[in-house]
Amino acid sequence: MPSWIGAVILPLSGLLLSLPAGAEVKARSCGEVRQAYGAKGFSLADIPYQEIAGEHLRICPQEYTCCTTEMEDKLSQQSKLEFENLVEETSHFVRTTFVSRHKKFDEFFRELLENAEKSLNDMFVRTYGMLYMQNSEVFQDLFTELKRYYTGGNVNLEEMLNDFWARLLERMFQLINPQYHFSEDYLECVSKYTDQLKPFGDVPRKLKIQVTRAFIAARTFVQGLTVGREVANRVSKVSPTPGCIRALMKMLYCPYCRGLPTVRPCKNYCLNVMKGCLANQADLDTEWNLFIDAMLLVAERLEGPFNIESVMDPIDVKISEAIMNMQENSMQVSAKVFQGCGQPKPAPALRSARSAPENFNTRFRPYNPEERPTTAAGTSLDRLRIVWRTMQHSVTDIKEKLKLSKKVWSALPYTICKDESMTASAANEEECWNGHSKARYLPEIMNDGLTNQINNPEVDVDITRPDTFIRQQIMALRVMTNKLKNAYNGNDVNFQDTSDESSGSGSGSGCMDDVCPTEFEFVTTEAPAVDPDRREVDSSAAQPSRSLLSGSLVCIVLALQRLCR
Repeated sequence: MPSWIGAVILPLSGLLLSLPAGAEVKARSCGEVRQAYGAKGFSLADIPYQEIAGEHLRICPQEYTCCTTEMEDKLSQQSKLEFENLVEETSHFVRTTFVSRHKKFDEFFRELLENAEKSLNDMFVRTYGMLYMQNSEVFQDLFTELKRYYTGGNVNLEEMLNDFWARLLERMFQLINPQYHFSEDYLECVSKYTDQLKPFGDVPRKLKIQVTRAFIAARTFVQGLTVGREVANRVSKVSPTPGCIRALMKMLYCPYCRGLPTVRPCKNYCLNVMKGCLANQADLDTEWNLFIDAMLLVAERLEGPFNIESVMDPIDVKISEAIMNMQENSMQVSAKVFQGCGQPKPAPALRSARSAPENFNTRFRPYNPEERPTTAAGTSLDRLRIVWRTMQHSVTDIKEKLKLSKKVWSALPYTICKDESMTASAANEEECWNGHSKARYLPEIMNDGLTNQINNPEVDVDITRPDTFIRQQIMALRVMTNKLKNAYNGNDVNFQDTSDESSGSGSGSGCMDDVCPTEFEFVTTEAPAVDPDRREVDSSAAQPSRSLLSGSLVCIVLALQRLCR
């Protein structure tokens, strides 16, 4: 071979070898990444002008990169904060639903009670005058206890109502017999004859059914709104695990490190990351949906025949009717009491003479509902009805919003990942970030919930360690759901100490000491299916709790129990 040929080949081979090496050494610019990084509010001092070797990276692909160690750390923290904000923003609707609706319902109900009390007071002052005012504390105490019950006080509605009628009976018995003096022991004896006497007719039985149904529904409903608000607020504040934070960084900001800051994640890739990060929240969904269904049932009670309007609007008329019944049968009632309790002692002459002009029978007269005055009492009644109509609209609005909040927790990944600012559009499946490069995402989408994340390709999830905090929220919902179901059936519930109830399976009836209050008969357009023998069982189950009542309340309760049958 001629020497010149070798001389030519050697330089050519050296040139061929040097060209590819030169092309590899020339790194791409990080200008676009610098601009996007600076827009996030970070210092550009951390970022190189051209790509550098990526052996230092701990999360992103260790290839030529625009990220330093400091950048990866800062962007990792940024991805965590953005995720937390995303979840909070996405759950904003359900949180505001419970916050705002709780506030409205509570305000309406309190105003309803205030107006109902004012309406009764105005009407009774007009109708009964001084005799009512001298005994008004009996009625004031009734409304005080109703308010205390509604706000979560430890009030037994049945006992409270029984006590109201017992006190009213004692006051009226003295008024219809002003010529006698009655000791406390004698008045206690009077109350023991309630079952035989039925001094107020059928009003106490009817009113007890209506008041207990309506107030149990109202109090449980507002408590349900409180629990829903608290659970939503707590669950919306997520604490991502280290595995979740790594996955978020890889999805949101590793494109920056690869020099692709404008390339958004593939939608299915986003779904797998979010399902892994929100696996425990998705497990809340089953209990949340049962809770929403129970809330909707109780809302039906607030709109049905035992709604608050049917109780609070005519409560003054009903009590007046009971008073008139007592007055009309005063002679028979007194005779039977004297026969059973003995002849009372005559009152002192001075007191008897002074009481004569204030004789009950001469002052109390039947009340005609059509005589409702158009002055202050009429105004308070009109306001009562306005408030009620407003509250009814509020209940209807709450029902619609509650329906929309079903499945909200399992839907979080889908809600987040469908946002166009978050993921690439379906038309760009080949041009999205798949965790490694700009290409189609191939792995299948995981199902919802913790146990389904065992093979999640994006998030390292320990399915053997459920989130304790989320489990506490699940238990809170389970306890509240049981109370709502009891309220729907008319059974009273106790909100005084829910911490003890959060232990155990949560599948109990919500009754204390395995004794449930009697389930009253009721009529509704959408009544649940009930075993025809249920009333018999509930009635007998109620006996032990009633036997605990002492003194005069024993007979009164037994009397009302018979009336309920």
